Amino acid sequence: MYDSDRIRSERAERAALADLARATSPALRRHLGLAVDSVDGALVATAASSPTSIVVNRALGLGVERPADPTTVREIVDRYRRAGVERYFVHLDPAAAPAELGEWLAREALEPARAWAKFVRPPEPPPAATSDLEVRLVDGRHAGDFGRIAAAAFGLEAPWAEALAGLAGLAEWRVYLSFDGGEPAGCGALRIHGGTAWFDWAATRPSHRRRGSQGAILARRIDDARELGCDLLVTATGVAVPGDPQHSYRNIERAGFRKSHVRANFAPAA
Repeated sequence: MYDSDRIRSERAERAALADLARATSPALRRHLGLAVDSVDGALVATAASSPTSIVVNRALGLGVERPADPTTVREIVDRYRRAGVERYFVHLDPAAAPAELGEWLAREALEPARAWAKFVRPPEPPPAATSDLEVRLVDGRHAGDFGRIAAAAFGLEAPWAEALAGLAGLAEWRVYLSFDGGEPAGCGALRIHGGTAWFDWAATRPSHRRRGSQGAILARRIDDARELGCDLLVTATGVAVPGDPQHSYRNIERAGFRKSHVRANFAPAA
């Protein structure tokens, strides 16, 4: 059974992913092979130009707001095959219905991959963040810097920098940079979906790591979400695995978020 916060969390994440298409021109969408569609309540994002990126090739919400069926699962898998996408995630919430969903995904030659944890937070003041970097809410002037830092950190090809920069032009989004003097050091973004604040695209340039950039940007986004009247703050990241302790995971917990649930991911066999 889903509580209202879980539903709000899923809807905010789906809206944020769908906005990648809204943020790009038709010509850039064609260049990226970017399509975002709804399949029986699930949001399916495909990006043919980045056939191995699970950051942009993801299916969200399967079985969350209404039970799925084998036809839905097959249609999602077929969409990725038709797009030539080799690596993608189908997120599977632990309460998704029906219980046979995992079996149906396995039947389509998908197997469990690295899980993602989702986190929630009430609108309480953030812990103090210590950094020698200055955090600023940025507009179109620095949107390109935001796009370049985020695209590089998430392993996306250069054209994605323009797509991510486009988020700064959407009314629902606020994008942030940390600065070392006049030099951009790190980034983060915030999308407001009703009273839900979705935290996304956190990254730091390698040259500026270990200087508190992410903690400072998280604190600023929490403060702004509170000022904007949000009563539920949400984010997600991959769970820690051997060899990758997930620094983002620790930063999120230090900022006062608590783990809501762990979502399984199914992907084509490596």
